[in-house]
Amino acid sequence: MEIILFLAGVFLLTFLVGKLFEKIRIPWIFSALLIGLFLSVFNPFTEITNSQTFNFLAELGMLFLLFIIGFELNIKQILSQGKFIFKTTGAIILAESFFGSILIHYLFDISWPISLLVASSFATVGEAVLLPILEEFKLIKTKIGQTILGVGVLDDFVEIITIVVASVVIGKTVGHSHNNIFLNLLLLASLIGVVFMIIKFHKKLPIFKFKDLSLFFIFTMFFFFMFIGVGKYVESGALGALLAGIALRNIIPPSKLKLIESKIKTISYGLFAPIFFLSVGLSTDVIFLLRFPLLIVAVVLMTNFAKILSCYLVGRKVMGAKKSIFLGVSLTVKFSTSIVIIKMLADNGIIPLELYSVLVGTTIAFIIVPVLLLSKMVTKWHLH
Repeated sequence: MEIILFLAGVFLLTFLVGKLFEKIRIPWIFSALLIGLFLSVFNPFTEITNSQTFNFLAELGMLFLLFIIGFELNIKQILSQGKFIFKTTGAIILAESFFGSILIHYLFDISWPISLLVASSFATVGEAVLLPILEEFKLIKTKIGQTILGVGVLDDFVEIITIVVASVVIGKTVGHSHNNIFLNLLLLASLIGVVFMIIKFHKKLPIFKFKDLSLFFIFTMFFFFMFIGVGKYVESGALGALLAGIALRNIIPPSKLKLIESKIKTISYGLFAPIFFLSVGLSTDVIFLLRFPLLIVAVVLMTNFAKILSCYLVGRKVMGAKKSIFLGVSLTVKFSTSIVIIKMLADNGIIPLELYSVLVGTTIAFIIVPVLLLSKMVTKWHLH
């Protein structure tokens, strides 16, 4: 079977299942992951899904997602957040990282540094998933809604740190010496320096005074692939994609920002991201999950308990008990860059397939369960 026909079928199924998911307030992109989970159990297309072409497209999907994260990262907005949001973000990440690393270390016999890396990456919030949920409940412009989104945006800093650390760990795993790792970080630092120089002087460069939007989009793709190429040279392609997004957001004139963002999201979510999430599902050991469902329950209960308790302790005096619990439940939503990080670690053999599968299975629970709970809480507690 041709890979073109296979992708046509995947996109059609993603569209149909996605329309059903939207009716129950679950983002449509989640359907590609479930299709991948089904194919991991019964896959008559192994020749296609194991091919270099498919893996390349899936990797592009991962890189485009990181590119979007960087592009949407508004550093000025993050730094302007109130003290309460900083305290809440710090509390939930520390608590979930602490309890999560203990769970991962003892259940899967993984070293403490890797356990902490996985737990801290998994402690982040899926603000891209939260946005449509809050919009559905008409809570975006409320204080609780802005607090939820503020924490989601602020924890992007943690995602950047974990991506940097993961890149270093992967570099060591593939055989780089400490000297090579230092040189790699120096090269990446130089790349960041180039970014800041371009940002500072972009108004003086004629290339940024563009009229043809499509032509400038070609330039953004040059930026995207160039940063990834340099990053890949030092085993940090993911970090390169993230830096490319950060640089471009600060280069593009404000009047053109939304138009360029629309084009980037269209090509990312409409073409490459579904293939990446399909590959995530395909690489999951569903049989293992079915044999040990209590592992998922244990991870869900411990991480949810840590996050909700942290929000309650920090927020009960500021917004009351009910709203602080609602905040905690909202922030349990995953499906953010964390799934990209654990995929990177699994692909490089740093974490076992069993742990990767449990985290993917937990991600599913972290989307479905909170959405159902939030709907009930909004109605019962009159949080509109």
